[in-house]
Amino acid sequence: MRNRNGNAFLSTLAMFMAGLMCFGTAWGENSNGEFTVRGVETELVDKVYRLDARIDYQLSDRMLDALHKGIPLTIAMDIEVWRKRQYLWNEQLAAVTQRYQLSYHALTRQYQIKNLNTGIQNGFPTLHAALEMLGTVDDFPMLDQQLLRAGETYEARLRTRLDIEALPVPIRLLAYIYAGWRVSSEWHTWSLRL
Repeated sequence: MRNRNGNAFLSTLAMFMAGLMCFGTAWGENSNGEFTVRGVETELVDKVYRLDARIDYQLSDRMLDALHKGIPLTIAMDIEVWRKRQYLWNEQLAAVTQRYQLSYHALTRQYQIKNLNTGIQNGFPTLHAALEMLGTVDDFPMLDQQLLRAGETYEARLRTRLDIEALPVPIRLLAYIYAGWRVSSEWHTWSLRL
């Protein structure tokens, strides 16, 4: 039993070291990425709040290097709705995470975005085109109106982030160390009206 655990540890350590060698020393000295929520609008259509958002994605050098070496990146868009209360902490009514996987295929020289919630996948000839599509959220069904009550005040918020936990284990270990992997937008908050 002890030998098996020792082998698992050595295997994980070897993968980590291989990851360090594979990505070289440039990983210790590169620019950080930035995710920015530029604007958000919601509209009530057939008793469902639908979300439009514009997000700018700038990948760090580490993320770009990994992407071009065949490691997919998972981007998570978190949406929360809260009921504001005067004397108590706000109450969370809903939380939704929409996840996308960005990958690069060297053979076809195409970038792919896969919606991990629906399975729909699209290809793009350039990274710029892929990130433009990823940053354009249109008509996303965010919340059913029946969850809200008249006379109450509600607030919604959105952020987007790189999902470090979705990275392969050796890269995940690096992501905990280097800041260029911990990329997240600020929460963008707005009022939700009945």
